[in-house]
Amino acid sequence: MLAGHFSTALIANQKFPKGTLLFFLLASQLQDLMWFFLHYLGLEQTGPSDVFDTTLSNMTVDMLYSHDLLPQIFWWVIIFIIGKVVFKSTKIGLVGSALVAGHFVLDFFSGHAHHIFGADTADVALGLYATNVYLAIGIEAIFCVGALWYFFREDAKNGVIRTTKNKGAIIGLFVFGIVFMLSIATTSFRDLLGIPDLNLGFNSSVPTLIFTYAAMIFYLNYFVPKYKTEK
Repeated sequence: MLAGHFSTALIANQKFPKGTLLFFLLASQLQDLMWFFLHYLGLEQTGPSDVFDTTLSNMTVDMLYSHDLLPQIFWWVIIFIIGKVVFKSTKIGLVGSALVAGHFVLDFFSGHAHHIFGADTADVALGLYATNVYLAIGIEAIFCVGALWYFFREDAKNGVIRTTKNKGAIIGLFVFGIVFMLSIATTSFRDLLGIPDLNLGFNSSVPTLIFTYAAMIFYLNYFVPKYKTEK
């Protein structure tokens, strides 16, 4: 799941604004951010190496430390400590941990295969990216619609006034996420666009993913706080 995780951060920030949106965005995507870091440590190598050859269904990565069940305890504790220390609030630490746990739960329904600890242990996710990628994307789309509906409804109840342009900008990010995933579900950009096999220097999978996540975090952190409240 990609965009769906971000929607949980919006709701968390709405309920607990002391934690700041940026903290909740990072907490909601902690496992994926650690996956990128661990990739460069050689612990969770990701393939295909060329992003133009990559699809959701052919992407290979053993997310042993970032996404398997047992390491989640460590990530929950880490984000709790960060939230408690930075914001001096046990509640914010717990909300951050809940977002990390939510990431794991959402990935159970829409994501790569995860295990208890290692590929030779029991599965703890449906692994629909490999077996039924369009169902996985459909689940994420439905979740995003529900989460955004709740987010904007609570905004209205709390006297938050957003322009149509601002709402469109926020919704557009999630539409982009779903459309992007659909575009690479089973057909790579190379096959779709007829891109030649060239070493362009910027087409490695993980750096492209890092740029995408960073851009989405920056985008939401910019647009979501742009609102007025009723006096």
